[in-house]
Amino acid sequence: MKATILIATLIVTCSASALAEEYIGNKSSNPYNANSTANPYGAGSRYNANSVNNPNGQYGSRYSSKSANNPYATDAPKLYDSDGNYRGRLSTNPYDPDSTSNPYGRYGSKYSSDSINNPYGAGSRYRKDSPNNPYGDGMEIYGQ
Repeated sequence: MKATILIATLIVTCSASALAEEYIGNKSSNPYNANSTANPYGAGSRYNANSVNNPNGQYGSRYSSKSANNPYATDAPKLYDSDGNYRGRLSTNPYDPDSTSNPYGRYGSKYSSDSINNPYGAGSRYRKDSPNNPYGDGMEIYGQ
């Protein structure tokens, strides 16, 4: 009986956390991929309500705490590679330890293998899931 309750609690907890994140698109330099933030007619459209390129949307506004473009954002969108590995927060906040714009952080340093700014690591233009590969899929972006 206790095991059943424990399993049910775990399922509800996992489901709630999965629902808390919303798929926004892919951080990618591929302008032909519909899910790419570089595609002005797809996920990168400035008219798409959930686009990081929409200056009036919650993920693109300079004033939203969930925005990739707010230098003081606290809940910026998260990046995940094709294997599901967390690759930091897509943020312009240079002080957030998880920000891709923090030059001294794990996900922003050009020397860290986990950083999209490292041309020999996660940011290599030869990786299929790299945001810097003009023909690749890029990394998935999830907002809260």
